[in-house]
Amino acid sequence: MTSPSKATAVKALAPETLQSWFKEHRNLVVIDVRSAAEFESMHIRGSYNVPLPLLSEHTDELAARLGSRVVLVCQSGVRAEQARQRMATVGLDTAYVLNGGVPGFAAAGGDVVKGKDRWDLERQVRLAAGSLVVLGLAGGRFVSPKIRMLAGAIGTGLTFSAATNTCAMGKALSAMPWNKAAAEPTRESAILQLPVPAAEEDAAA
Repeated sequence: MTSPSKATAVKALAPETLQSWFKEHRNLVVIDVRSAAEFESMHIRGSYNVPLPLLSEHTDELAARLGSRVVLVCQSGVRAEQARQRMATVGLDTAYVLNGGVPGFAAAGGDVVKGKDRWDLERQVRLAAGSLVVLGLAGGRFVSPKIRMLAGAIGTGLTFSAATNTCAMGKALSAMPWNKAAAEPTRESAILQLPVPAAEEDAAA
């Protein structure tokens, strides 16, 4: 089993390892960086929802409230890796990224909480991008060749997204009404509600 001291070198964490950490009651905080709607659909029991935009806005404050054993999760690992890199910029470079995200943890028999079924954000991005490309090609053939520029713009956007490890379309889709949860996480409800690290509790005692 990987020790916390090697977390800087080893960032990926297997679902089975996370399950064993839960069973052993280790000092552990699991941060789910997906949208609130995705979190409502299914999340790891005991995890905390801090969506990536919120995490990016309050990185310093969040890092100050976390201990040495932090696991970042999302749908596939992409947003969790973005969060890990962001956390590393403020000195918390011991965070792990869960392989396979929440679906992978569930498939491995992990304890998850299921709610209203929704398409995850990454699937919505693929649908939107694919639909726009098809629309651009069809419009270019039957309406005006200029409409083909839409397909080119989408391709350029996807290339930029891959190069910068960001997703403007995902951010835009997350603001759509169907991706809104009953209660969106805020600094007060998400970050300030995180447990104080055990080391600080021991020191206070």
